Amino acid sequence: MRHLLCAVSVIALAAPTFAQGPSAPAGNMSAPTTTGVDEDRAGLPEITVTARRRAEDAQRIPGSLSVVGGESLDRSYTVNTQQLSQLVPTLNYSSANPRNTAFTIRGLGSSVVAVSQANDGLEPGVGFYVDQVYHARPATAAFDFSDIGQVEVLRGPQGTLFGKNSTAGAINITTRAPTFTPEATEEISVGSYNFVQVRAAASGPISDTLAFRLSGVSTRRDGVIDNVRTGRDQNQIGNQAVRGQLLFKPSEMVQIKLSADFTNFQSNCCTQVYYRVATRDVPRTATRQFAGPTGLAAQFSYTPPSTNPYDRVTDIDAQLGVDTNEGGVAAIADWNLGGATLTSVSAWRFWNWDAANDRDYTGIPIQIEQHIPSRQDQYSQELRLASNGDHAISYVGGLYFFRQRVVGRPISIYGPAAARYLIGTTTGANATPVPANLLDGYGTDGRTDFQSNSYAAFGEVNWRPVDRVTLTGGLRYTYEHKTGTYDTVVFGGPATTNAALINARLSILRGQTYAAKVNDGALTGRANIAWQATDNVLGYVSYARGEKSGGINMSGLPLNDQNLPAIGTAVVRPEKNTAYEVGVKTRLFDNRLTFNIDGFYTRVTDFQTNVSDTRAAAALRTYLANIPRVTVKGVEADAVAAVTRELSLRASVAYADGKYDSYPAGPCPIELIGNTASSCNLSGTGLPGLPKWSYTVGGDYLRPVATLGGSLFAHADANYRSKQFGDPTGSRFTTIGSYTVVNGSIGYRSEKGWELAVFARNLFDRDYIQNVTIQAGNSGLILATPSDPRTIGVTFRAHQ
Repeated sequence: MRHLLCAVSVIALAAPTFAQGPSAPAGNMSAPTTTGVDEDRAGLPEITVTARRRAEDAQRIPGSLSVVGGESLDRSYTVNTQQLSQLVPTLNYSSANPRNTAFTIRGLGSSVVAVSQANDGLEPGVGFYVDQVYHARPATAAFDFSDIGQVEVLRGPQGTLFGKNSTAGAINITTRAPTFTPEATEEISVGSYNFVQVRAAASGPISDTLAFRLSGVSTRRDGVIDNVRTGRDQNQIGNQAVRGQLLFKPSEMVQIKLSADFTNFQSNCCTQVYYRVATRDVPRTATRQFAGPTGLAAQFSYTPPSTNPYDRVTDIDAQLGVDTNEGGVAAIADWNLGGATLTSVSAWRFWNWDAANDRDYTGIPIQIEQHIPSRQDQYSQELRLASNGDHAISYVGGLYFFRQRVVGRPISIYGPAAARYLIGTTTGANATPVPANLLDGYGTDGRTDFQSNSYAAFGEVNWRPVDRVTLTGGLRYTYEHKTGTYDTVVFGGPATTNAALINARLSILRGQTYAAKVNDGALTGRANIAWQATDNVLGYVSYARGEKSGGINMSGLPLNDQNLPAIGTAVVRPEKNTAYEVGVKTRLFDNRLTFNIDGFYTRVTDFQTNVSDTRAAAALRTYLANIPRVTVKGVEADAVAAVTRELSLRASVAYADGKYDSYPAGPCPIELIGNTASSCNLSGTGLPGLPKWSYTVGGDYLRPVATLGGSLFAHADANYRSKQFGDPTGSRFTTIGSYTVVNGSIGYRSEKGWELAVFARNLFDRDYIQNVTIQAGNSGLILATPSDPRTIGVTFRAHQ
């Protein structure tokens, strides 16, 4: 709270509103140009969004959404989805590394702490879209933004109009489009930890009918975690992105936009540090625990470099590094037919991934290599017809096709300390001695191949039977066919014919071969009633049904009684989401204040998560499956105020109560895990990664100073999140405490088109935990990713 009060005091000094209304985006020809209030009035601009696949005033959409304009992204130095979550309280972001990136909305989606996004056969619950193109792998959301015009965060099921059924919501990003008026921007920022970011964009006409836009960003920063063993800094940032666009507009009735983009991330990343050691509430052999006089650390004479995660030090001994890239091409064509606009969106995208990890996160040589080189390709085609103008009946309808293929190669190799650490000194009923080198060089290699085809037809109609009342109904039918093959083999390690030793080794890692397929059809949709009580007050009640399609477990299966993959667990059933919402949207005080509030209740059946396998011989202790029911309910409110012509303030608050209503065979909290695998009834446990309370406050101040030939400006924002569970078990040892993060900037903007600013992210250098990981083997060791320390820097921007 002290930090929040400090932020408010900064805001009192504090520049453009939280959401800036962009010009009509390419691909939506019916979009009106953003309108604002008269220049002699201090009011808020109208915000145009495409949440329902046609351009509309955000305040007239009967649904909850948050909008962040490109200028607000620039002023807050928000360059990726992780930082975006600090501006949108209902959006939660978790990432142990770019591949294991996940985000949730209202606590739902696919949280990396609950179900690893490394499982290629699983659909995300939050859709991620850039310029109307769906990105199938959440990892592509870990890259820096490039030349963004606006971001819309849609809350609740989006199972009608968007390309893929998204049970939790969608992130809809629109980049800045080519212009026929020449313009250019350049920006360079330098700051703490050798932070350097360069951004540039240029746009203009090639001819009377053809315009271009070219933009790029490059970000570099030293690592914030020191490796005391190697002397290197870890968790560096190395990101580059480039995007090119062509806009062909032969008439006011037809336009075609072609785009191509490429982004890569290469760095000495990503690792975690010692967080804490769990004490046990059930008996577990002292020699199998990490801590204690006879524990595993003592057996190897090992002492962590620090037991304070905010010292940000590690001593990992295995190779570390990330090399990933993604990109693609897209064509968006719009043809205004008069009464309606026909839109075609065609796209191909790819994603490459490779990374080396030290998955034991210590200086003990337990696991010396672990990575999953992967390649994903996707193709999509959408045809959409949307009515133009404001009529008693308006509509959107279309067809959608999506195909993707993900090919991976899971590689894992153990080191000389693995046998002692993971198995112990004896094994089996006869206490067979375990050679110290039993797992040295033992590993797995193989190939996974996941493919999916999705076909959909959709439509939504708005009908205004009487003035000020609008009824909306929409349906989408989706059919999906998925196939997956998983084939891994084990290799290495010393030769042995001893059955007990062979079984001990297989209990750690064993090869598997299996294949599965999914054929799934789903009817989803939404309905709502909206009442425009006055020109400035909208009330609505809505119902929505979404479905996250069934998946294939592409990360290994539990074993049956014959120690073979349990094929019956390969397929995961669809996840069904039913949501109810009631809300009010208002414009008050002569359009100086917008205030929106909504309440929601969401029920998810066949929720996709991990369940426990209690077979003693199984190497895999948890696996992907379905549980009966999850519910989330809460209240959200957003406000933006133009206090004066110079000062604008904003605030968003979210309260959410999410829990597993029925989770009968979940993984146990680490403090309840003994010497053998077990399951626990987690019914009633709160959802991980979902704080009860989260809110953001911020403001911008712009003060023209004639004698300086420009303006002074200031920006500040603060985000608070209450404590949350760090994993689905509700363990007290993985709980993440509450925290507040404050960011700000202050500077000068010249009338000649340039500006100079000083900025700070995490201004008060607040220490907090971003995510946690329980070390494999249940030794009790818990790792965490600490917050980035305060970054202070200087930015120079120029606009032409």
